[in-house]
Order: sequence, then C-alpha cells, then structure tokens
Amino acid sequence: MSNCNTTSSTAVPDFDWSLAFFERRGRELFGPEFRIHAHDHDAIYKLLIYFLNIPQEAARVGINLRKGLLITGPVGCGKTTWLSLMRVVPAVERNYVVKSCRDVSFEFIQDGYSVIDRYSRLSYRENGPKTYCFDDLGAERNIKYYGNECNVMGEILLSRYDHFIHGMVTHVTTNLSATELEEAYGNRVRSRMRQMFNLVSFGKGSGDKRV
Repeated sequence: MSNCNTTSSTAVPDFDWSLAFFERRGRELFGPEFRIHAHDHDAIYKLLIYFLNIPQEAARVGINLRKGLLITGPVGCGKTTWLSLMRVVPAVERNYVVKSCRDVSFEFIQDGYSVIDRYSRLSYRENGPKTYCFDDLGAERNIKYYGNECNVMGEILLSRYDHFIHGMVTHVTTNLSATELEEAYGNRVRSRMRQMFNLVSFGKGSGDKRV
C-alpha cells in the first residue's frame, strides 16, 4: 500500500543535521529571511519521520503511517512551506499534489459536481490512489452551482474517506480549530477526519512569520 512515503527504514535521522539542511534549502527556496524556530521543532520532526516512513519512531511520537496529515496552526506559521520543504529531502518520494481549497471551489463553479469525483477518484493508474494535500481548508466557502449550494471540500473529504481503507491518503492544512472545523463541515466530516489524519500542530508559539 502506498501512503506517499518511501520504503520503510529503521534509521532515525540526525535531527540537528536535518535542521541545518532545511535552513539552507529554505533560504534557497524562500529567501534569506527564512528561519526555523525552536517551538516548531516537534512538528518538523513528526513531518520528517512521517515522510521518511520510519515505523518504530513514528509509533513512538504517535504517528500512524497509514493515515494522512492534518497540519494545523495560525496564519503564516509555515504549514505549506514545510510541505514544500519535505519534497527536497533526498529519500522522500514527492508524489503528493498540493491543491488550494479555494482553487478547488473555483473549479466547482466552472465544472460542477464532476470536481468532487476528480479529487476522490480511486485510480491505480499512477502506482496507487493519488495523494492530495488540500491546502488552507476553510479558506474556501460554500458556493452555488446552478442555484444548489454545496460544501465542496466536505463532500470531497467524505468521498476520500470511503476509499481510505483502500490506501487513499489525504493531507490537509488548516488554520481552523477542531470546533471551527466541525462548525464548517459538520460532525460527520469531523468524525471521519479523526480517523483519516495524524494531527501535527505548529501551536500557539508559531505566529505569522511572513515579513
């Protein structure tokens, strides 16, 4: 089963070396102002262990490698940045697609309900079901298609949950709290999300780092 990770390894990475690597590559990709903050280390480590697919260490830090990632934190704390940085780790497979939830909602306005199938289709043509990271869940809004209102991302998450047991892995970034997610998408979606995702939080200390 593919969960967008590499073949599992027992080797735990040198975290100090990894931080120095990320600092260097982060400046190359995002500019000289890029910095890694100490209060983000726990979240960064969990992401690294997950994407390097190290079962014993993942279990120790409470990560289930069969599940996807629900990456939470305040606006500008670096959630999307870190998903991009994980792609530059040499041992990490880069076969997940990052898709803005707002862009998905705009596609729905243009193409209608076929968009839900587009992002939840169970296809093995590309070495297993396609892994998506839906970025900034909650930034989209309920929209109407020919007068019918649809919670597009809620429907996509429910559909992807139905394929979760067949190896369909989903990642999400969001600024919303658990309560806000339930208010926006309902208890049914929130319940499925608990089963689909590992929670990785950048916490209150990770404020807006954009300058």
